[in-house]
Amino acid sequence: METVTISVGGMTCGGCAAGVKKALEQVSGVASADVNLAENCATVSFDQQQTNVAALREAIENAGFDAN
Repeated sequence: METVTISVGGMTCGGCAAGVKKALEQVSGVASADVNLAENCATVSFDQQQTNVAALREAIENAGFDAN
């Protein structure tokens, strides 16, 4: 299991944070996703055999937010 923190841009409310969390949790291999609106970041634990950081960033961007 690997854990990574990704900066997320464009979140303005709790609904945005919930949308990012949902998008990340739908990625195969993600064990947990915690989104911090105040710090504009997402901390994700995932199985590196099933997914990678690029796929996590893509999920965030597909949900309409910026991932750095």
